Amino acid sequence: MSATAPTYTRRRSAVGPLLTTLTWVLALGFFFPVAWMAMTAFKQESEASSNPPTWFFTPTLDQFRAVLDAGSGTYVANSAIAAGVSTLLVLALGVPAAYALSIRPVRKVNDVLFFFISTKMLPVVAVIVPIYVIAGRLHVLDNVWTLVVLYTAMNLPIAVWMMRSFFQEVPGEVLEAAQVDGAGLGRTMRSVLLPMVAPGVAATALICVIFAWNEFFFALNLTATRAATVPVFIVSTMTSEGLFLARLSAAAILASLPVILAGWIAQKQLVRGLSMGAIK
Repeated sequence: MSATAPTYTRRRSAVGPLLTTLTWVLALGFFFPVAWMAMTAFKQESEASSNPPTWFFTPTLDQFRAVLDAGSGTYVANSAIAAGVSTLLVLALGVPAAYALSIRPVRKVNDVLFFFISTKMLPVVAVIVPIYVIAGRLHVLDNVWTLVVLYTAMNLPIAVWMMRSFFQEVPGEVLEAAQVDGAGLGRTMRSVLLPMVAPGVAATALICVIFAWNEFFFALNLTATRAATVPVFIVSTMTSEGLFLARLSAAAILASLPVILAGWIAQKQLVRGLSMGAIK
């Protein structure tokens, strides 16, 4: 044992730096496309499309000015309305549903949960034709509120599953104490349950905002000019004149900033929410 112990220690001391180096290499490999996109956004178009690539250049903000001058504010406003309102609706509908499926479970709760998640198994392209026909007959094509309804339906199953796991971590004794004190269902939800699962609700809300902000297929097929969102605007930078790589990169950077800032601001709640129940 005395002879093998130093050998085992040396192996562990050698494996640690190797794993750290490998982790950094993988992280940089995943981050490199984002860094390249950010660097391309500060180039001129001739430098962005050069072959071999231009590594040394004079940074410019011309591409960002071109994106802002192209009327990107309308697209950002549409995305903000669609993502924000749909997330509020998801929380308003998902919190009671998650409560009913966890703390006050209904009959055949597993069948209900499977029905919720089964709606995510259907390819979106399979339902776009009937949705388009219905929206056309209701005269709600190119309407941001149509996207609000669709994004709510799209994110609600995931939200219910996530928030149900958070509600299940609430000790039953806390609810019994609230009932003994005479608190009704509404008071228990507001004063007891929601404060305890607030990190989980925040994590769910952030994920719903990201999914709605990045959604492209519905926005591309159901909007034209008045209700088009940021992903549609990014595609509009690809014209018949060619692919403007620098402008496309600048538009992608501007489109990513809101959700990056939201994630950075709510990172503490996001980590707490996603790790709830992971450690007993």
